[in-house]
Amino acid sequence: MMDEKNTKEMTGTLAFDEERNCLLLDGHELSSGENIEIHVFGSWIPGHVAIDAAGWYLVTLDQVGIRLHSGLLARSCDFRFSPQVVAQPVSQQQQPTPNILIVDDDPALLHALPRTISLRLPHVDVSTAQSAQMALQLLKEKRYDAIVSDIKMPEMDGLTLLSKIRESQPETPTILITGHGEHNLAIQALRGGAYDYIQKPIERDNFVAALLRAIQTCQLRRQVQEQQQALELYTRSLERLVQQRTEELAEAHTTKDKVISLVSQELKEPITRLKSLTQLLRQKLEGSELSEIVTRSFSTIEESIERTEALVHELLNTSSIETQRFILRRQRCDLARLCHRILQEETSDTDMQLDHQGLAGPLEVEVDEKQIRQVLSTLIEGTQSSIRQQYPTTITLQQVGTEAILTLRDQGAHSLGAGFYIARKIVERHNGHMEIQNFPEDRRALFMKLPLSEDNYVQRQETSSPIPQTHAIWTISCGGSGALA
Repeated sequence: MMDEKNTKEMTGTLAFDEERNCLLLDGHELSSGENIEIHVFGSWIPGHVAIDAAGWYLVTLDQVGIRLHSGLLARSCDFRFSPQVVAQPVSQQQQPTPNILIVDDDPALLHALPRTISLRLPHVDVSTAQSAQMALQLLKEKRYDAIVSDIKMPEMDGLTLLSKIRESQPETPTILITGHGEHNLAIQALRGGAYDYIQKPIERDNFVAALLRAIQTCQLRRQVQEQQQALELYTRSLERLVQQRTEELAEAHTTKDKVISLVSQELKEPITRLKSLTQLLRQKLEGSELSEIVTRSFSTIEESIERTEALVHELLNTSSIETQRFILRRQRCDLARLCHRILQEETSDTDMQLDHQGLAGPLEVEVDEKQIRQVLSTLIEGTQSSIRQQYPTTITLQQVGTEAILTLRDQGAHSLGAGFYIARKIVERHNGHMEIQNFPEDRRALFMKLPLSEDNYVQRQETSSPIPQTHAIWTISCGGSGALA
C-alpha cells in the first residue's frame, strides 16, 4: 500500500501490465480495496479498486461499477468510506444477498446473462424464467431486488409483465431488453414504469452497471420503507408514552389537590379553636394588670394565627385556580368605581389613610368582582410595610389603547410570596397580565392590565390616543385615623 505522502500526490494514467496481470498508476501497482479517483467527463469520481474474473473496475460511493482500462486519467486520494462501505469488496459488505430474476424466451441469452452476472457480481443470486407466466409464479414465492426481462416474448410481452410486476412488487426496479433501433418500445417501457432499458446486442459493462444501479435503488427504497415503518412505530410509541405520562401527571395533580384540600381543611379547625381560645383569654383577662410581655405575646399569637389562616387560604386558592373548579362569574362594571370601593373597604378601620383624585369618566371592564377584590387585597396587604415606614403607596388607573392598566408604586415593601402568584393567575384568567418591576432604593411598580369591554372601547375609539389617559389616582399613607379624604 502507498504511504500517506504518496497517496496525496500520485496522479497519472492507468496502465495494464498483461505479463503480471496488474493495474498500474504512475508506476505504482494498485491493489484491491485501494482508494483512487478517475477523471470522467470533466469530473473526478472517487471509489475503491476491485477485481473479478472479468478484470479491474472501480466501485463508486453509490456502489456502481466502472471498468478500469489503460489510458484513463486517475489519482490516489485519502478520502474515507462510511463504515458500511469502507475499503471492502462488494461481496464482503454486510448486506442481504441480492436476488435477480431474468426473464427471456431465448435459451442462449437466458444462459449468457446469469453467467455474466456471476462473473462480475458473484454475491448476487440469479433466478431465470423462460416465460412471463413462469416469472409471475416466481414473483409469488420470492421478493427480488431487480428484474431483467425481454420485451418481445410470446403469449405475454415484457410491457404486460412490467405492469404485473408493478402490481405485485412495486418497489422492484425492472430493466427491459429491446432490439437495436427500437426506440419507440424503449420510450414506451420507460413511460410504463421501467427503471431502465438495454439494447441488443447487450454490452456487458453497461448491463452490469445498470443492474448495480437497479439493485442499489431497490435496497435504498426498502431501507426508506423500513425507516418510515420504524419512525411510525417510534411515533406511536412516543404518543403512548405521552398519553401515559399525561395520565400520570393528571393523577398526580388530582392527588396533590386532594392532599392540599385535606390538609387545608384539617388546619382550619385547630386555627379556629386557637382564635377562639385567644379571644376568650383576652376577655377573661380584661381589666387585669397584664405585664408587657404577656400583652406582646398575645399580639404575636394573634398575628401568627392570622398568618397561618392566610396561608391555608392561599393553599386552597392555589389548588382551585389550577383546576376546573376555578370559575369566573364576570359582569360588566366600572373599574374605577370598583377599585375605589375596594380600597375604601380595605383601608377603613386601619391606620391607613386613603386620598383619591378622580380625573376622568368610567372605565368599563368585564370581571369577577370577588376575584378582583382578592387581587387588590393581596396588593394592599403586600404594601402595608411600605406605608408603615412612612412611604406612601400610589395607585394609578389608566387607559392605554384597549387596556385598563392599574399601577401600584411603593418603596421598601416585602415580597408578596404566594399571594402574588394567585393574584397573577386570577388576572390571567381574565385575559389580562400582571408583572413587577424593581428599581433602585427598594422601589417597585406592580402593573395589572385588563382588557376593556368591547363596547367601552368602541365608544372611545374616535377620541383615543396612544398617550395614556389617567382615570383615577389613589394615595395610601399612614394617617392614624383611617378617615377618608
